Amino acid sequence: MKDFKELKVWQKAYALSLSVYEAARVFPREEIYGLTSQLRRSAVSVGANIAEGCGRRSDGELVRFLQIARGSASEMEHHLLLARDLKFLSAGTHQDLEKRLQEVQRMLASLVSSIQEKSRLRPERAEVTKRALGASG
Repeated sequence: MKDFKELKVWQKAYALSLSVYEAARVFPREEIYGLTSQLRRSAVSVGANIAEGCGRRSDGELVRFLQIARGSASEMEHHLLLARDLKFLSAGTHQDLEKRLQEVQRMLASLVSSIQEKSRLRPERAEVTKRALGASG
């Protein structure tokens, strides 16, 4: 897999995590070890899991870490809703972050599907190659 920093989904997840950090600065001080920490950790986890998956040796491992990133994105979605409903985030800020998060979620799902499809095609190609080599010898 290529360098994670070249992946558009990682770039968007990273930018989103920076925005989440900025937005959480206005949360009440008593939430520093509560919702503030949980929201920030889930936001950071999305990009970190994409990066870790890219550093693994197989497509299967990459897919596993991309799925973990999807789980962290869902966790972040929950935390954003809670922050909005507790009036820690304005409706506009929540809407912006939610829209960007949904884009990252779609991109992760698409990347997982693409890798899985590519992996399904590999055994067929190997079998065709094996037959072709056997037939020529």
